[in-house]
Amino acid sequence: MVTNNPVPPKGGSLLGATTVVWEDAYKGPNVMWRVPRNIRYGDNVVVREDETAVFFRDGKVLAYLDRPDRYALTSLNAGIVGNLIQSISGVRQEAEVYYLQKRPFDGKFGSQEPYIFKDPDFGLVSLRVFGDYRWKVGGPDLFISQFVGTFGAATTSDVETRLRDQMVLLVYNTLGKLKDQGMHVTDLASQLSTIEQAVLGFAPQHFQTLGVELVQLQGLSVNLPDEVQKAVNTRSTMSVLGVNYMQYQAGQALTTAAANQSGGAGQFAGAGVGLGAGLGMGYGMAGTMQGAYQGGGMAGGGPGGSTPCPKCSALVPAGSKFCPSCGTTFGAPPPAANGPPCPKCGTVSAAGLKFCPNCGTSLAPAPPRTCPKCQASVAGAGKFCPNCGSELPP
Repeated sequence: MVTNNPVPPKGGSLLGATTVVWEDAYKGPNVMWRVPRNIRYGDNVVVREDETAVFFRDGKVLAYLDRPDRYALTSLNAGIVGNLIQSISGVRQEAEVYYLQKRPFDGKFGSQEPYIFKDPDFGLVSLRVFGDYRWKVGGPDLFISQFVGTFGAATTSDVETRLRDQMVLLVYNTLGKLKDQGMHVTDLASQLSTIEQAVLGFAPQHFQTLGVELVQLQGLSVNLPDEVQKAVNTRSTMSVLGVNYMQYQAGQALTTAAANQSGGAGQFAGAGVGLGAGLGMGYGMAGTMQGAYQGGGMAGGGPGGSTPCPKCSALVPAGSKFCPSCGTTFGAPPPAANGPPCPKCGTVSAAGLKFCPNCGTSLAPAPPRTCPKCQASVAGAGKFCPNCGSELPP
């Protein structure tokens, strides 16, 4: 955008005066051109429709010409001469001239260092931003003072680097203000147009001191870390499907099972689910399960009439014939209570149990006792010997 045109100014006049003009062949993508020699009293400066000529000396802008015309620096009728005549008249009072193009220019920006976005859901998230922008010189005097006088810009890359850094800083500042207004990480992808408009709104106060006007911002991209992007995608999918996290996870589990022909998919297929159940059925079953859970009241040990699976303890909606978690069949009659009574509390439980389900006492048969009088072997928990009637030891 900046060039030092090696071709000297064209034309000539008395006493070595020269006509200065920025040739079209040397404009191209350059926003600024420095006349290769200082301007002297008596020179002619030609300014065309799309140009502005800025007079600069000792780190300061003396004046600038922004209307198309030929300016002869020998007449007090020229608008520039009034305050400039004393500055550039004489050998030691010469001034540099920079030409600026008025047309817009396109640039790209991208962050090298991440922006730390504090989100209430995901904590500290590192963001990187990229995009395209269009700009033009808004204040010729400020532009030359800042880029030439302050930053010492002399090449295209000097100006572009400064503008690129300022664009990244502007976007970061805008994201910080939108975050304070309640924007979350999950909103960034769907609110890019809002962010672009906000950046354009804050641009004048940001670029004003540089003499730059931001005309357009497009192609803005805010990149998230992979793990955060995955979580955002999951939340977006849940929103589109109208399901909560439990339903989403249930659907994912059933989809995985349906795709695995060597595991739970076979069980589901046997129950009529089928290997091609897919994600839609998963969400349908999850919705049915949630409706059962939210039916209200407590029955059978769970909300809405749900009961815990005796094998895996997962809550199963009332009326289910099998557990959707482990496949255990429901509806079988409870085992018959035909075992021995508990020696402590007398509860009769199912045969084969080792401990009383009521008090936890061991149901293993007690070893036989020997009668101290007749030496008979007595089984059971009786207090007297059935052979001689003598009291048995405990």
